[in-house]
Order: sequence, then C-alpha cells, then structure tokens
Amino acid sequence: MAEHLSQSELDYPFKLLEYFNGFRVSKVIFSACELGVFDLLLKSQEAMSAQRVAQELGTSVDGMERLLDALVGLEILEVERAEGTAFYSSTDVANLYLAKGSAKSLHDMIVYRSQTIYPLWNNMVDAIREGKNQYEKTFGLPSDDVFQAIYRSEEEMLKFMGLMNSSWVLDGHDVVTAFNLSRFQRIVDLGGCTGALANEMARAYPASSITVFDLPEVVEAAQKHYSQEDNRVAFQSGDFFRGEIPSADLYVLARIVHDWSEEKCLALLKKIYETCQPGGGVLLVEALLFENKRGPLMVQIFSLNMLVQAEGKERSPSEYTNMLNKSGFRDVQVCRTGKSYDAILAIR
Repeated sequence: MAEHLSQSELDYPFKLLEYFNGFRVSKVIFSACELGVFDLLLKSQEAMSAQRVAQELGTSVDGMERLLDALVGLEILEVERAEGTAFYSSTDVANLYLAKGSAKSLHDMIVYRSQTIYPLWNNMVDAIREGKNQYEKTFGLPSDDVFQAIYRSEEEMLKFMGLMNSSWVLDGHDVVTAFNLSRFQRIVDLGGCTGALANEMARAYPASSITVFDLPEVVEAAQKHYSQEDNRVAFQSGDFFRGEIPSADLYVLARIVHDWSEEKCLALLKKIYETCQPGGGVLLVEALLFENKRGPLMVQIFSLNMLVQAEGKERSPSEYTNMLNKSGFRDVQVCRTGKSYDAILAIR
C-alpha cells in the first residue's frame, strides 16, 4: 500500500474511504436495476420526477429520491430542476448497458451479482479461512458439487445463464477475433451455455460450423429462452468431464478452466488433446493475471470470487501454458485484449 497510495493519504485517507464504500456504490446500481429504474426512464423518453418514478415502481418517494440522487452523483443519471422540482433522465451509458431492452444490456449480469455473488461475498472471511466455496453457509447447499449448487433450480440456472450471456454480448467479439480462427472448420464451444459466444464465432467465421456442448438442462433452457441468431450454431447435450466430447478442429473453453482445480483442468485438457486431430487446437478464454501476480486488480478480485464461489482460481499466462504443455499441446500463443477477458490458443 505504501508504494501506491500517495503521501497525502497519510493526512486523510480519501482512497481508502473510497474503497470502503465500494460495496455501497455497487448496491446503488444493483438496486436501481432490480427496481426497474433504468427500464422506466428509457421507456418514458422524458425526464421524470422522483414522485412519478416512485409511483410507477411502487416505492417510497423519499427512498427513490435518494436513490436517484446517488445515481446522479455516480454520473449514471442526469437531473434538471424546473419550478423547484428535480426531473431525472438516463445517460446514454445507462440506456445502453443498464436497461433490459438494449442489445448490450448488462442487466442479467447485475442481477446475478446482486442476488448470488453479493451474498456469497458476505462469507469471504470463512472462504479464506477454510479455502473453499461458501454455498453451504450462504444458501444452505452442499458445496462439493459447484454446478449443482449454481443450477439448484431453473430460476437460478437462468440467472447464471443470463450472466454468461451478458459477458459475451460485451466481450465476445474481442476474444473470438484475438486470433484468426478461420482455418478451423468445426468448432465446439464446451460449456457454451446460451450460445452467445458461439453466435459471435459464427459472425466472425461464416465458413465454420459451431456446436455448443453443455449439460442437457442447460441446452434445453438455452433453446427455450435464448433465440439463436445463426442457424449454423448447433446444440449438443453432454458432460465434458464424465462423457465423450464431439470431434472438432477447435475446442473453446471460455471461462471454464478458472472454475476448477488443476487436477480437473488437466483431465479435461488431456481429453481434448486425445480427441483432437493433429493441427487442431484449443482456445482458452480467461481473465489473465500478470506473471508476478501483482494485477490486474479486477483479475485478482475475480480470483477471490473463484474461492468463494467455485473450486478454481485465476491464473497467469505461464500457468495456463504449463497446463496446456502437460496435456500435450504446443505452440501456445497469448493475446491480452485490454478488456475483461483474454485469449490463449494452443495447437496439437
């Protein structure tokens, strides 16, 4: 801390206080999303008073006015006063990312973080003491099967699928174009969930066929609740740990490896290697730590999230390269996108 926080912090800890309040800032945005504030303002197409917003959303006027003012302070909303009354409207950023109706909406990501990840983080101290996820303490669920806990009901499964869908709507194009993958004719997205990343693949590589391979209940929900933009994206049910995987020229593991211990990761990567033909490959999509583990800060925080929620952790490029080499893969290339997720391509 002494290296990075300025000397003025010793006189008054502005930065530390900002960090302390981080959870409150998150909850301001989470609450507004869950109440439907951004959807209402986008739909109205005009500035609204706190009283009108409260009436439309069934809240107290006082509570809503405080929430709206905090959102103005965060520069997520704008406010103008007329005849002594404040009128609130959305910024372009709020309309694009926080309202449900936008093509780039992060609403589902926010709901999942508020209703699932936030409660888990209340037990972070226990996660650090015990070195394991906190589903049992948080939700009263067995913690030995991570995805049984995550998919504990259809409602919870759909929340998680919404999170993943939001992630690839935002970052999908950058990770699938980090390398030129046009030489791979048959691509299988293992654990591809809603098909959002597969759709980005199909747009970027129209000559390739894409298959999403996931658990039967996930495939059923994806086909029921998420429209597929490209008929070249197919779905196939299975379990990549317990069963066989389809043959392909390229396998995609997007935010999969970070969920698991090295032992499980090696077992999966070896299975992919054995199924893969020479010249085929695997694309890992993960948030990469620096080699010295001193950042990026968000990836360090993601790694703590893996502790409280899963079995794995975030890793550095050399750690992923080492696992790939142990599994038989060679010619490992790393691309940092400069955004949330990075890409690693390895060839058999």
